[in-house]
Amino acid sequence: MDVFTKKKRSEVMSKIRSNNTSPELFLKARLKGTYLRYQPKGILGNPDFGSKKHKIAVFLDGDFWHGYNWKKLGKVPPRKYWQEKIQKNIDRAKKYNRMLKKEEWKVIRVWEHDIKKNLEKCINKIMKFYLSN
Repeated sequence: MDVFTKKKRSEVMSKIRSNNTSPELFLKARLKGTYLRYQPKGILGNPDFGSKKHKIAVFLDGDFWHGYNWKKLGKVPPRKYWQEKIQKNIDRAKKYNRMLKKEEWKVIRVWEHDIKKNLEKCINKIMKFYLSN
């Protein structure tokens, strides 16, 4: 059961930022000087970082919004609305991965908690893909 009314919950959730989050800004600072641009325009799926020239799309997936092990970890939101919303995000991510890969893009997905836990490992993973092009 939610501690907030529907109206208050909507207000609280609307204040959650969808861009310029701290994990995005950490990556942005570390990827400066590469051809990977922050919030590039015109790439399918709107990756957080990308390069059309090198055909690389980097997505930074928020743990809650993209359902990181939500069922396995027992962190399934209590309301059907949120469960459906998160499942749609998961399905959409898979769809964009398939579509981009079909067009020979390299797609990298990094979890929010990995950025917070081990930024260097995430940077190395991204740069490995970047340099292999």
